[in-house]
Amino acid sequence: MRDREASPTKLALRGFLLFALTASACIAGAPEGIRRQTDGDDGEEPLINFDGGTLPPIDAAPDIAALDPYAVVGADPTHGPFTGGQRVLIRGNGFAAATRVWFGEIEADASTMVPIDPTRLQITAPKGTAGAVTLTVQKGDDESTRRSLPGGYAYDALYAAPSSGPVAGGTVIEIIGDGTSWTSSAIARIGGKPCTTQTINGPTSITCTVPKGTPGAKPVSVDAGDGQPIVVLDAYTYEDSTNGFKGGLSGAPLAGKLKVLVYNNFTGDPIAGAHVIVGNALPSALVKQVDATGVTLFDDPSLDGPRTVTIAAKCHSPITFVDVPVDTATVYLDPVLSPACAADGDPPPVGGKPGAGGGIRGELVWQGNVEFKKSPWINVPAPAPGERQVAYVFHASQDPTGTFQLPHPSTAILPDTPGEIGYQFQLGSSAGNRALYALAGVETTTPPVKFTAYAMGMVQGVSVLPGQFTEQVYLVMDRTLDQALTMDVTPPAPGPKGPDRVRATVSVMLGNDGYALLPAGVKTPLLPLAGPIPFVGLPALDGSLLGATYVSTARAVTGPQASAPMSVVGRLLSTSTAEGLAVDGFVGVPTLTTPASGAAWDGRHLATTFGAGGSAIDLSVYDVTSGGGLIRWTVVVPKGSHAVEVPDLSVFPFPEGGLPSGPITIGVYGARVDKFDYGALRYRDIRPSGMSAYALDYFNAFL
Repeated sequence: MRDREASPTKLALRGFLLFALTASACIAGAPEGIRRQTDGDDGEEPLINFDGGTLPPIDAAPDIAALDPYAVVGADPTHGPFTGGQRVLIRGNGFAAATRVWFGEIEADASTMVPIDPTRLQITAPKGTAGAVTLTVQKGDDESTRRSLPGGYAYDALYAAPSSGPVAGGTVIEIIGDGTSWTSSAIARIGGKPCTTQTINGPTSITCTVPKGTPGAKPVSVDAGDGQPIVVLDAYTYEDSTNGFKGGLSGAPLAGKLKVLVYNNFTGDPIAGAHVIVGNALPSALVKQVDATGVTLFDDPSLDGPRTVTIAAKCHSPITFVDVPVDTATVYLDPVLSPACAADGDPPPVGGKPGAGGGIRGELVWQGNVEFKKSPWINVPAPAPGERQVAYVFHASQDPTGTFQLPHPSTAILPDTPGEIGYQFQLGSSAGNRALYALAGVETTTPPVKFTAYAMGMVQGVSVLPGQFTEQVYLVMDRTLDQALTMDVTPPAPGPKGPDRVRATVSVMLGNDGYALLPAGVKTPLLPLAGPIPFVGLPALDGSLLGATYVSTARAVTGPQASAPMSVVGRLLSTSTAEGLAVDGFVGVPTLTTPASGAAWDGRHLATTFGAGGSAIDLSVYDVTSGGGLIRWTVVVPKGSHAVEVPDLSVFPFPEGGLPSGPITIGVYGARVDKFDYGALRYRDIRPSGMSAYALDYFNAFL
């Protein structure tokens, strides 16, 4: 009876999994297949699990290729998000440059196709709807060559954004479904463990705080309450990450009750005994310690409006949120690595990179006149004496303001590098869905090496599994770097300490997968500017880069090291180089007025002013560093308040939760945050990576 009552989406997914099981059993050398594995940490219901893997390629009729001149017999990977965009390798027979591919009723974009040989082609999956679909191929308009594989690919019924985060957990993700009807009874799980907190936003959206996990790709499941969960394998990856989508403020308006959850930022473990102070002065504040689960609850009628919340713990850096307006604060404290913290054993752990990486192998492809044949580098000029033609493959960067750097010379790809239809490459990668780009050009053969890029290729949605190589990944080198963009920057007024120059950058945003940094992507003219800043050597956003976006940033900085005082505008998006890009909206440079520079700080009062004429500020962040950088107290202040009082933490002497006495450095940020909502603050918002614009300066004092 349950099967009859199941939704079409669930029936399609279960049918697809059954089909994959049957098919994989017929493949020589296939993995063990699907098996049910219970997560031993929490005893929750078992989930289908591939040990972090994906379904084996569907190859329901491996003998068809020998009998039929036209065929489609498999896809790798066999499933992907309903939003599309994933790289898929299709196997069959009779493939050519004129081959067309359909995922169900939707034809894939032919510009993303790479024909490798008559039995293999690479293409990007189009957007679809949840469930298994028929894969269909056809040579041009010749319907006699049309062949189909029922259930050859499946669109996942849900996906997570972001799709990766640290092993410690705490990442706040949105689980987005297609055709789902989630209600308050729905339960979301990551790797078999329920979300630490979850909010049902609507029938197709759940906000989930990811639990602590282990390295690797994990299934995401949502049980709508009928005992038949939707499960998507490898939909979330635990990895070494600083994406910042974790912790912060949430819940309903503060009205008598406040819950505070306190965890170690590196391990995700609860910090039992941590002190939570509600109020800006200790004599009148509410004070509690968290229990063994890392949770404490305040139930007091005086909590009828915004309150300042401070969390301090032994051998951890404290944090304060001023004027908290909601009823839940989820806090991650950084452990302090100090000999003073080793009296009862080893110093606190500070994380590390879990060994969950894999690798990628493939080829750079130049498309010539002869199909399935290796072609020369037709869009790279011949080298002069003392130069060579060379290409490099890069991972998409998570920072659009980064400086372009060449990888190790041993990774260089040369015109005599072997390959089947192109030029082979290999590189390591963290697990998850990755985007790669490649640059080819001319470089000098004697130091200092100068690399000039002329051609570019890109591929997105490359699925990488822990401890495995993803094979046969092809980048078509069809983009020439011949575009120019002009940036017209209106910098902020400099103060007595600076800034004295502009550092402007342009990169290419590759969907949601990161940014391509370019050799010509950084300029650093001195102030005052002589005019607009030109960038020459960008790719046109068509062909394999269709749908990509230029991302421009500008920061007014001080000195050749581009240090503070500084003011930064980030991530201005454009899709054309036809018109100049106006860059303004800088935040005024901060000046700390309390404590005065070089003076003693009372540990309680902070006040700042910002330079005139700057953009409005959503958030101020004080970063008070003590003990030579050993420990830091972060104070987060909502917009409109630049003079604040915080509790005196000297009652918790270091290392019990306070700061050691002596010289201190106070960094002051004034920031704009896109779609700012202090009641939904995330740790990412209090760091430069999450700020759409900010100003920063540092000041010295002593405690």
